[in-house]
Amino acid sequence: MARIVVLTGAGISAESGIRTFRAVDGLWEDHRIEDVATPEGYAADPALVHAFYDERRRAVAAAEPNAAHLALAGLEARRPGDVLIVTQNIDDLHERAGSTRVSHIHGELGSALCEACGERMPWHGDLAGGPRCPSCGARALRPDVVWFGEAVYGLDDIFDAVALCEQFWVIGTSGAVTPAASLVAVAAEAGARTALLNLDAHDDLRLFDDVVLGPATVTVPEWVARF
Repeated sequence: MARIVVLTGAGISAESGIRTFRAVDGLWEDHRIEDVATPEGYAADPALVHAFYDERRRAVAAAEPNAAHLALAGLEARRPGDVLIVTQNIDDLHERAGSTRVSHIHGELGSALCEACGERMPWHGDLAGGPRCPSCGARALRPDVVWFGEAVYGLDDIFDAVALCEQFWVIGTSGAVTPAASLVAVAAEAGARTALLNLDAHDDLRLFDDVVLGPATVTVPEWVARF
């Protein structure tokens, strides 16, 4: 059982140079969300979608974990078995910082999914050009990321972990996107102590016992040092 469950979002990676998802203006890295983050967009223009995620993959490879990622990895090292990170991010900065228990609910840039055989596999090169699936040979690989309208990964296990944790922290995310939005309610109902560490306050803070505002590279190391 993870005594501490941490939900992280784009805000924790922003200080590593990973641009945040901007749903408010309908754009992501200057592309319409519908064009690059939906099954319909992929069906309409797979070349555009592959080029988009290939560039994201290269940007993440060039980035480095920051002090917030490192602090959470250090917490896990001090408390083995006690910490689970649930991230909305598709980068691998938590893992590269040293965290070993990371659940990517929206998938990972470093993974490919074969639409022909259903296999998921590590993938760090480009997907443009239609490379063959190592398992079945089909040219049917797509980014292993969860697009709008698709089911997130590992949801039942995550809800179970949150319902049993003693601490639930939300770091660098508005928490407005479901199902992540409901996790703090599950934690609070189960009696866990809840904390928000974010650049800005949420509209509704009633479910949080602690609220710490500021950049993640400052607030997260200070917060985890208490545990």
